[in-house]
Amino acid sequence: MAESNQRLLWTMRILSAALLLATGGIHIYLVFAGVGGILGVLFVLNGIAGIVLAVAMVVTRGRLLQLTTVLSLLFLIATLGALLLALTVGLFGITETWDFTLVPETVIVESIGIVVLAITTALALRAPRAVRPA
Repeated sequence: MAESNQRLLWTMRILSAALLLATGGIHIYLVFAGVGGILGVLFVLNGIAGIVLAVAMVVTRGRLLQLTTVLSLLFLIATLGALLLALTVGLFGITETWDFTLVPETVIVESIGIVVLAITTALALRAPRAVRPA
């Protein structure tokens, strides 16, 4: 039973990393597609954060994995929240439209990412910790 839970956790970690990479990649792509100014800087930072969190999702273990999953979940919630704010009331003086490049795709990827990362976080927090030899 414990082995199947570990296999499920590993599968969810890989899916989480892929979705974090997709989110980061979308933001980096948009910078290269011409988004500039403060939004471009924020997109570069978002892209870097997505890549770093994706790598951490695959290479960390134990408490660091738990921290990584929580931070990754919060990252995607904040990223989607910022986009939804920009689509509705505006954010930092920027108002976004649904027909801008990759906006619908970003909402889909980040929404799926939030669900996957919520499951990954729950699994990581429930995973038994390895007993260290004395």
